[in-house]
Amino acid sequence: MLFLRQPVHHHHSVNLVLNSKQEQPISTHSFVRVLVVDDFARWQRFVVPKLRENHNLRVVAVASDGLEAVLKSEELQPDLILLDIGLPTISGIEAARRIRKVAPKSKILFCSQEVDVDVARMALSEGGHGYVVKSDANNELFPAVEAVMQGKKFVSCQLAGPISTSLMDSQMGDALRAEDAIAQPPDLISQRKGVVRCHEVQFYSNDSGFLNGFTRFIGTALRNGSTAVFIGTASHRISLLERLHAESQETRAGIRQGRYFALDVVEFLSNVMVNDMPDAGWFLKSVGDLVASAATGANGEHSRVAACGECAPFLWAEGKVDAAIRLEELWNEIAKKYDVDILCGYSLKNLRCEEDRYSFRRICQEHHLSISDDRSVLMEPTMSSRSCESSGLTSKWIVS
Repeated sequence: MLFLRQPVHHHHSVNLVLNSKQEQPISTHSFVRVLVVDDFARWQRFVVPKLRENHNLRVVAVASDGLEAVLKSEELQPDLILLDIGLPTISGIEAARRIRKVAPKSKILFCSQEVDVDVARMALSEGGHGYVVKSDANNELFPAVEAVMQGKKFVSCQLAGPISTSLMDSQMGDALRAEDAIAQPPDLISQRKGVVRCHEVQFYSNDSGFLNGFTRFIGTALRNGSTAVFIGTASHRISLLERLHAESQETRAGIRQGRYFALDVVEFLSNVMVNDMPDAGWFLKSVGDLVASAATGANGEHSRVAACGECAPFLWAEGKVDAAIRLEELWNEIAKKYDVDILCGYSLKNLRCEEDRYSFRRICQEHHLSISDDRSVLMEPTMSSRSCESSGLTSKWIVS
């Protein structure tokens, strides 16, 4: 039996009893051997010392990617695995599937930044015994460990209501303990779901137009004290950094303070694409982690985040139009959920074909504001103004 320093607070979660013959609490182990799997160094620095606060928990290893997690699980046969979802090489979901085969007695507790019912439901259905939202881990980690090691299901309070209902409907659980079915407190993200930030698109005729627009966008964010994230090609990352250093003292200060992140577009897309389409769970998790890290910043203070890049345009240039449009839809979800301003950049040389007209309009409809350095784009029929009924967005055009 675990004797944790912090008692189980039922108002933080929902514990689900999966069957009438509940597994017995661990009593034959003097301590619980824990494998931590996460590629985010800041999370590792938090969770390992946190676990060591309890003398019944021993961290036996730390892994940073999905394949390493499977290998260490097979080698060490840990009692408990704290597993992230968005991992390099293979996702945490796939790692859990494989771990069930090589270490069937190990309990898996997912720890994720993603506050998403579908992601949590998938994690639990693929071998997870519990799901903790990282932002709530300070209060929920020990109760989650206690519940999981007693053979119960644990779900963070932010997801407890929807998840418990889903599990009951799918007959994964036989009974929900009445004393645990306490209304969850409102979370700030859901309260902001009606707020739509600005999601802009810039159409540029040459690299100079691209760099001018993105330098303005990133520079404004840094001067205002926000954090800026750019996801793009190597040449654009280098050129933008040079321009930002040359633009002003404020932008240089923002870069020195760690408020500018530049990521490779190919590597980013490789982590969120499945069968040439964006995977909603992986995308929302990856970007959610990125936004949380960027918002905290190097000095630990919270700041606004502005994100920009060429993820969807990169897919468009490869002829993956449906994937590009789907990615823009997911960026809209990010804008609403995390209160982020977003700018995308498309090259006009990839948008001149007659057969692209319908898709071109679809791209515009997924943005609030369309900017072009080429006035001829405005001459396209119905390009001057339109509304997107499905997303409630209104797209307006300006010439930069």
